[in-house]
Amino acid sequence: MKAFVIDRYQAAPREADVAEPVVGDHDVLIEVKSASVNQIDLRIAEGEFKQILPYQLPLVLGSDLAGVVLAVGPAVRSFAPGDEVFAKPDVRQLSTFAERVAVAEADLAIKPASASMTEAASLPLVALCAWQALVERGRVRPGQRVLIHAGAGGVGSLAIQLANHLGATVATTVSAPHADRARERGADIVVDYRTEDFTDILRDYDLVLDSLGGKNLEGSLRVLRPGGKAIGITGPPTPEFAREMDVSLVPRLAIRGISHRARRMARRLDVGYEFLFTRSSGEQLAKIAELVDGGALRPVVGQVFPFHRTPDALVALEKGGTHGKIVVNRE
Repeated sequence: MKAFVIDRYQAAPREADVAEPVVGDHDVLIEVKSASVNQIDLRIAEGEFKQILPYQLPLVLGSDLAGVVLAVGPAVRSFAPGDEVFAKPDVRQLSTFAERVAVAEADLAIKPASASMTEAASLPLVALCAWQALVERGRVRPGQRVLIHAGAGGVGSLAIQLANHLGATVATTVSAPHADRARERGADIVVDYRTEDFTDILRDYDLVLDSLGGKNLEGSLRVLRPGGKAIGITGPPTPEFAREMDVSLVPRLAIRGISHRARRMARRLDVGYEFLFTRSSGEQLAKIAELVDGGALRPVVGQVFPFHRTPDALVALEKGGTHGKIVVNRE
């Protein structure tokens, strides 16, 4: 079957014939209809995680999908051939830039009935990221203040909607051309990051979802109330993350070192900092699908490419400037 692979890190993906996926007892074989591109795909292709996730090359890229079930393993109970599904496979698996993929039953959910395949494919990774940051870790409650950076991006556009649904007062940072869309999705306060400094405007926030890192993360820590929390999805990773991933000693020590500044600053300000590496969860995707079908969440698709132009979709993602997600379609 056809798929897009990298033969070595820091190389452009190429179309290649690869072996059919192996379907285990608890796996579901899916015909991929649509897949979206994500920053994690670029970072893995650059070799950024090779010390933590030692993939075997050549590697089929791709982190989420929507498609149709073709077959199921003998132990699968929740899905049957013909089901329309969406998923973010486990990060150790990847492989959604392909015609077919085998996904663990636990990572899979029935796609939202109200969403097209293109829309459904835009959701899994970014919606799970927003859910795990705001619901699972942030425990956002009505009346709290939440700051979501990069509100025009894939994660930000979903996180604004989810925070609004949870009853929070939502602030976001976007460029001026995207301000109205951010307000339409539920942002109460919109900061133009090109002309304004959010640290001059915002104070006493309960939670910040930071997708930029560096100086932006340091500013995010300063706008929190005492006891508030910043959750970073770009980094730096923390020792807790290293333990969760069971990384070896040398990268674990490196992770401790690169996150030292952020963790020390958080302690000094009496706030928290956590690194979120989004995990797969079919159970959470099922809840997200309910929110989509109920109208609380709307998929945000910015660009669509045909499957054979998957490398161009990745280039477009790297260039930035797209509102919402970039999706590749096989049909």
